[in-house]
Amino acid sequence: MTTILGIETSCDETAAAVVIDGRDVRSNIVASQVELHRKYGGVVPEIASRAHIECFDAVIHEAMTTAGVTPADIDAIAVTNRPGLVGSLLIGVTAAKTLAWVWDKPLIAVDHVLAHAISPSIGVAENLWPAVGLIVSGGHTSLYRVTDFLSVELLGSTIDDAAGEAFDKVAMMLGLPYPGGPSIQRAADGGDPKAVDFPRTLLDRDSLDFSFSGIKTAVLYTIHGKGKTSGGLETMSPQRLADICASFQAAVVDVLVKKTMRAVAQTGATSVVIGGGVAANKALREALTETCADRNLRFAAAPMPYCVDNGAMIAALGYHLHQRNQYASLDLAASGTTMRS
Repeated sequence: MTTILGIETSCDETAAAVVIDGRDVRSNIVASQVELHRKYGGVVPEIASRAHIECFDAVIHEAMTTAGVTPADIDAIAVTNRPGLVGSLLIGVTAAKTLAWVWDKPLIAVDHVLAHAISPSIGVAENLWPAVGLIVSGGHTSLYRVTDFLSVELLGSTIDDAAGEAFDKVAMMLGLPYPGGPSIQRAADGGDPKAVDFPRTLLDRDSLDFSFSGIKTAVLYTIHGKGKTSGGLETMSPQRLADICASFQAAVVDVLVKKTMRAVAQTGATSVVIGGGVAANKALREALTETCADRNLRFAAAPMPYCVDNGAMIAALGYHLHQRNQYASLDLAASGTTMRS
């Protein structure tokens, strides 16, 4: 039995978890900063860093207490060291290095996005690989070929906004609260997803990259009128708001599903997995479930607690790195960029 403490501070969640053998989650504690950033409509890096410092000790203590473990029970400490907000990452990396030194435990460096890619396997006994992995969040929208837990190849990524970022910005345009994904999903209830024909940007025929900047402009003109950037919200009816939200959500989901199926066709994968904050979106999960069923593809979505940034996925991937003795030294640095393969 291998017990890993996972630490995640890449953005605005301070998270820690204790996971046994990569699948058995004994604790998964997440301290969210949503209320701190809501009035700004997005994450403020300096505020995020300060908040991590303030609650880190309590989060670690709760994770250990909930799991019923002591430092002597921990086999290794896994921590996100990339990608993300460098100031936020530094808090987690510094704390993890300190704990590794004090407790005399191996230190494991984990790529946040790759942890999202394997998060659908948490708590699942069956082997999901090989698969096409769709990682979709506020900071990342990427497709990967996942051959096994430590064999993950980038196939395509966004060339401008991530899908979650587009949700946040469109929500702000519509006067909806941050974070935008849940707000738009709620507002879309009762709306007609065909009311507005928003563009689906698919780029080149074989491209597996994403682009969501164009749809933001289309939403802006739909709200205020072509060529205008203000004045439209005051006269918008609740039904019109619902229709715009439903149509925007449908367009984004359509692009994500089509690109994922394009990746399946190019790789010959028989499974599709999805992780990241936007993986919690009901319309996206339903569309991928239906499309995969129609094509006889196995589909697995990260359980809801593991869609948001969390320590369990860091500990889960850390377990597999531990099994291959892939450890980091105590001079581990934080990086804002992700691995390319």
